[in-house]
Amino acid sequence: GFGKVASRFVEEMIYGIQARGSVRLSEIGRALDEKITLKKLVDRLSRNLDGAGLSNVISESVMDEGSLRIRKNTLLIVDPSDLTKKYAKKMEHLSMVRDGSQKEIGWGYWLNVVLGAEIGGAEIVPLVHELYSSEAPDFVSENHQILEASRRLRRAASGLGIFVLDRGGDRGNIYREYLETGSYRFIIRQRGDRDVLYRRVKMEMLSLAEACPLPYRETVVKEKDGQEVIYPLQFGYVPVRLPAHPKKKLWLVVVKGFGQKPLMLLTTEPMRRSRKVIWRVVAAYITRWRVEETIRFIKSSYDLEDIRVLTYRRLKNMAALVLAAAFFAAVHLGLKIKMEVLA
Repeated sequence: GFGKVASRFVEEMIYGIQARGSVRLSEIGRALDEKITLKKLVDRLSRNLDGAGLSNVISESVMDEGSLRIRKNTLLIVDPSDLTKKYAKKMEHLSMVRDGSQKEIGWGYWLNVVLGAEIGGAEIVPLVHELYSSEAPDFVSENHQILEASRRLRRAASGLGIFVLDRGGDRGNIYREYLETGSYRFIIRQRGDRDVLYRRVKMEMLSLAEACPLPYRETVVKEKDGQEVIYPLQFGYVPVRLPAHPKKKLWLVVVKGFGQKPLMLLTTEPMRRSRKVIWRVVAAYITRWRVEETIRFIKSSYDLEDIRVLTYRRLKNMAALVLAAAFFAAVHLGLKIKMEVLA
């Protein structure tokens, strides 16, 4: 969809980001090794990076290609992240963000990330990687960012896939969109303070989860701080409805063993007294761990937090180019080769 100049620029950027493992224009310029001065090359890249609509075209192209890999039960894992710029002063529309790795508030930007994955599969498909700021004039809300990405994915994948969200997705606006359209499938981790209807009686979710029968057992191993930790789990389910959407059947899958509070997963996936059926929902959520590692891997592989462009449009366009580079690495190179190439 681009002209000759823009097409060449996108090709050069994806190659440079991949070859140097960096989003710094000077590093990308060195990878191109052209017969002009590095300063002139960086100036040209910077000028082209300011192209209007660049991020939209790249993002839609990646989503269209990625959607071909989405099947009926592919997990569409939504994971809002952050890009911290601790010492930045002049970058446009800097906003306050919570640094997920340092567990503190600082300056930076938000990232809306969605990746596709299969339960038990090795392939992870980057589908959405959007940078935004709560200080930008066009900002609406985090809900708006998540829901717009969800709508675009549903259209691109013809309604296939199951959306998986962490506790941050336990929001009325998201349920309104996902349930009122009637065609979203989802698994959303619960905070536990929401009321639900169980046998037409309103109950606090955490109280219901504590009383939920857990007839099944399973053991999982998770790597934590470089060491393997074994978790013996118990799990079960109860049918529930949300008071705001009483006509929609939902199921609350409860897992004990990860911590003091039970893990609570609200889902549209029909449950029955079957170990395999219930465990599939638990395994879908556990797949998030793998995806979180992938997001950290993308950040570190391309040194994303070393981004130095100053204008908001260039920042958004660079995030889209990183999506394209990550999609190429994950899908066309494959996970094993990607690890070797980018290490």
